[in-house]
Amino acid sequence: MIGVVAPLVVAVATSLLRDRVANTSAALVLVLVVLAVAVRGDRWAGLLAALTAAAAFDFVLTAPYDDFAIHSARDVETAVLLLVVGAAVSEVAQWGRRELARAVRQEGHVEGLVQAARMAADGVGTAEAAAVVAAMIADVLDLDDCRFAAEPSDPQRPRLGPDGAVTWRGRPVDVARHGLPTMDLVELEAPRAGGRFLLSSATAVRKPSAALLRIAVSLAAQVGPSTGDRGLAPVKDASKSP
Repeated sequence: MIGVVAPLVVAVATSLLRDRVANTSAALVLVLVVLAVAVRGDRWAGLLAALTAAAAFDFVLTAPYDDFAIHSARDVETAVLLLVVGAAVSEVAQWGRRELARAVRQEGHVEGLVQAARMAADGVGTAEAAAVVAAMIADVLDLDDCRFAAEPSDPQRPRLGPDGAVTWRGRPVDVARHGLPTMDLVELEAPRAGGRFLLSSATAVRKPSAALLRIAVSLAAQVGPSTGDRGLAPVKDASKSP
């Protein structure tokens, strides 16, 4: 709604000064309105604002007024540029929002690593630490489930190696292209804990970046036995909270 109303209101207000304000200046003002809408809304709100701004510019700011006809070639060019620039500004605003969200997520992942390292330094028991780290790994990789198991490795399962690469029966898996395997659990070794994390991604294809895979490996490496551990107990359910 704001994508339609804001450009119309500004265009009408600017039309009251059209004898003093050049059309190009009015178009720049409308571009700022589109930017404001795009920053506050989503992509479609920004694109709608760009379209509305171009139409409002045509209708109330170009001769003949209150008509969608345009007699001046320069005004036609300005209207087209307003639409194109408005759409581009909207896309740039959405890109900025995505990058900010990505930076916030990465900061959260780093904090998770710090928390896991702190638990290791404080001698937190393996089962307790594994449950916390499993939830972190599930969050980092956007998994359906992640749990720790003190059991032998299954050579038929896919593996997430210490270098962050995924292999299945000795063959590399292109995670960026095909995503994590969905037909079986993916094993992630926890070398200090004498077990492994079992990663489940069965309901959707997840394509975590190489950096996120390495973060998951680093998290798993933090789990180890403490002086209070008498044995490794598997964690039955360490999935993310719904």
